[in-house]
Amino acid sequence: MKKFSLLLVAIISLSSFLFVFAEDDITVTLDQEQINFDTNPIIVEGRTLVPVANVFRALDMTVSWDGLTKQVTASKEGLEIRLKIDSTQAFVNDNELTLDVPAAIKDGRTMVPLRFAYESTGATVDWDENTRTVSISSHIDEIAQNEIMYPIVDTGVTKLFTDLKVVSSLSSGDDYYGQDAHYTGNEPAYQDNDDGTVTDLVTDLMWQQTMDEKMTYDEAMTYANECRLGGYDDWRIPSIKELFSLIQYTGESGGETAKVLFIDTDYFNQPLGNTSIGEREIDAQVWSSTHYVGETMKGDEAIFGVNFIDGRIKGYGAVNPKTRTDNEMYFRLVRGNQAYGENLFVDNYDGTLTDAATGLMWQMADDGETRDWEEALDYAENLALAGYSDWRLPNAKELQSIVDYSKSMQTTPSPAIDDLFVLTPITDPNGDMNYGFYWTSTTHQDGMNTASSAVYVAFGEAQGEMKNDVVDVHGAGAVRSDPKSGDESSYPQYFGPQGDIRYVYNFVLAVRDAK
Repeated sequence: MKKFSLLLVAIISLSSFLFVFAEDDITVTLDQEQINFDTNPIIVEGRTLVPVANVFRALDMTVSWDGLTKQVTASKEGLEIRLKIDSTQAFVNDNELTLDVPAAIKDGRTMVPLRFAYESTGATVDWDENTRTVSISSHIDEIAQNEIMYPIVDTGVTKLFTDLKVVSSLSSGDDYYGQDAHYTGNEPAYQDNDDGTVTDLVTDLMWQQTMDEKMTYDEAMTYANECRLGGYDDWRIPSIKELFSLIQYTGESGGETAKVLFIDTDYFNQPLGNTSIGEREIDAQVWSSTHYVGETMKGDEAIFGVNFIDGRIKGYGAVNPKTRTDNEMYFRLVRGNQAYGENLFVDNYDGTLTDAATGLMWQMADDGETRDWEEALDYAENLALAGYSDWRLPNAKELQSIVDYSKSMQTTPSPAIDDLFVLTPITDPNGDMNYGFYWTSTTHQDGMNTASSAVYVAFGEAQGEMKNDVVDVHGAGAVRSDPKSGDESSYPQYFGPQGDIRYVYNFVLAVRDAK
């Protein structure tokens, strides 16, 4: 099913380009092999139709035609797609899809519409204006070889928690079973290269061991380009997903003061905020290269960063609100594995999606219900979906891996997640549509009672109340935490210096290992 879904998105992406260039001669390649169309694309009711047989056969699929039923069938390795001429129905195995316009015949060739299988994804498409070439990469070889290019590093959590305390053990069926410590993923593993660099043995990323002084983003770009650390000249500012791979939720936050850092200090040097100049110890945020596509506060440009002192992601203002000069943050440079952080979602046509880049399978749509943390754990542990019963609540790093930081409610407008996912909208305190928080299985050891909060990911605006206005204070894709329990009728509430909204009753997207 994975290979077939990737094939369909190649058709979609190809059609998108042909819609624009239908009247021009262009070259189309699929996995570096040119596709020769024996029938030109056509436009029907504003939709571009392309001859699918050429694409199917380019991928060594068998294509057959039944003249009696006017049905075309393409198959490979037990996967089958069926289309009928003049019908808007299509079937992938026994799963029905609806086409925008019916399949048609032109010059004896079956033509299929642009939006066919819009719920599939995975291919990447590039357009070269100079050579007028559309290059499609289906990633079929990667999936066939089970190559994991985006392995999620485990959080390192081994403690078990209720909503009040640490406990020594929890068994299947107990309240709070299914949390982070019950599942072990790719355990963090590093190698000190004795040259100022550290290699992450899980992600294959090489990191700068010791950060330089705080600097502006533009200064950091120059700094990265000129860096020759370890004899390498390809250093870059990490994306937010690359940077978050380093976080370990064995850390503990002490409010504005540091306690146990959220990074492995045996390998990495992590400074604290300079209290001698009025900074707090937590003012040691590390910026990424990922800019928020929306705006925070009341129109501020923001850049996502990780705070390894308190264990959070948020969009930090590019400009210092007090001085109105360019803000300065820490930067930890990275090199290698440029595919890290890029998802490769495949629609399984059974209510689930597989991310071939991470090897994780996801519940495609939440069930529309909000729950406290204990209820969320129980729901995921007992979920039966697509014939699988080994679902779980994702840990913080797993759930953050599916954020799409190119999206926001202010711009796309949509939640910051791939369009294949279906999230339930909410009405925010302003009366506007937003998307809620999604629980993870990871306890955020923060505050006076370090057992009482759990991490969530905000796919919609991460709002807070500032001067009696509810605004996006952290950005879509922020990673924060909520109390694990509370009286539902008492929420939402606002908390902290930026008035973070607390819902406590949040949504769930369950996960399982695809392999």
